[in-house]
Amino acid sequence: QVQLVESGGGLVQPGGSLRLSCAASGPGSNIYFMGWFRQAPGKEREFVGAVNSRGSRLNYADSVKGRFTISRDNVGNTVLLQMDSLKPEDTAIYYCAHFSQFASTDDRYDPRKSRVGSWGQGTQVTVSS
Repeated sequence: QVQLVESGGGLVQPGGSLRLSCAASGPGSNIYFMGWFRQAPGKEREFVGAVNSRGSRLNYADSVKGRFTISRDNVGNTVLLQMDSLKPEDTAIYYCAHFSQFASTDDRYDPRKSRVGSWGQGTQVTVSS
């Protein structure tokens, strides 16, 4: 099974930036899609974005398009989430995910056809003045 370790969360003011990192290890860690989800207090976990193993195919939630950028290193074992122009509503625990199956419909993540094989432990992001 793939193991995921996240880092980079913290407290930032509105309009600021943070970068999250997720290191994957184990069999198959450098293949398939990897991505990020987040869960705010009292809300369900939601998809943020994902990237394929080559870093050439990206998919984002509408709420973060134009503000968040996902990238993946050449080996494919590390995925980054660069978060700019952060808003208080971005406050959540952010989880790294390694997909065993990833699908999109009309260029949007399709949870009905996707499966997450491994989750990270989560890292807190707080956007507040």
